[in-house]
Amino acid sequence: MQMKVTGFTFIKDAVICDYPIVEALQSILPLCDEVIVAVGKSSDNTLELVRSIHPQKIKVIETVWDDNLREGGKVLALETDKAFHAVAADADWCFYIQADEIVHEDSLKAIQQSMLQWKDDKRIDGLLIDFIHFYGSYKYVADAYNWHRKEIRIVRNDKSIFSYKDSMGFRKGDNQKLQVKNSGGLIHHYSYVKTPKQMMNKAKAFHRLWHDDTWLEEKIGNATEYDFSGIDSLQKYAGTYPQVMQNRLANFKSDFNFDVSKSKMKLKYRIRKFLKEKLGISIGEYRNYKLI
Repeated sequence: MQMKVTGFTFIKDAVICDYPIVEALQSILPLCDEVIVAVGKSSDNTLELVRSIHPQKIKVIETVWDDNLREGGKVLALETDKAFHAVAADADWCFYIQADEIVHEDSLKAIQQSMLQWKDDKRIDGLLIDFIHFYGSYKYVADAYNWHRKEIRIVRNDKSIFSYKDSMGFRKGDNQKLQVKNSGGLIHHYSYVKTPKQMMNKAKAFHRLWHDDTWLEEKIGNATEYDFSGIDSLQKYAGTYPQVMQNRLANFKSDFNFDVSKSKMKLKYRIRKFLKEKLGISIGEYRNYKLI
């Protein structure tokens, strides 16, 4: 069965903010015939970096972010939509990846099989991928239930679909949730795996998309290093890492440590975790989709 898959994403200031955009794109290339990358005007060599990854498969569109949209991360959704709308009409599925998300190669076969299985079933708008969220270093993963466990990362090539809120998920038409199936895929989310200085660079850039200068001055000021100690609960990670991340793993230096026995998880999250692990019951989980 023939199938065309096009990846899409957006990026700006990847070097300054230490986004693993190279690894993110490399992780989906085996499944994609083409990848559209909306590269915002940057203060570093992000454009050249993206163009160097795979010139045959990666198509760059240059964009300018609207600095006036400093509320709710809306500009992130707009940049996502720019990339999505550049996907050619003959693509069956569109694979979305953010710049700090890496698809584990062990799940590529399952993802491909799911795309093939549901390609011609027009009831299915998209496919979910499971998430593991790393924090502070590659040793720890977040286990509180305010972190999303699944999200839509594969959508049908239907231009009534749009990026929702701050680009975390998707909706369609007049704000309808997408009807989805599980893909069997796994993403490692490395948003919080940086040195304190790198993390502060990213935090400042990120919060500028949500807040005005007064807020930034009050909350961040002249801080140069991010404080990782405010996290409530973590677990030691015992699994494997994507092959494309091996170089970053080898070169990352961190003094961050967390006593996993001293969880500060809120009671409501403790209850949810207990019910899920012991009884298989999910309560209060955020779902920006309809699983069918």
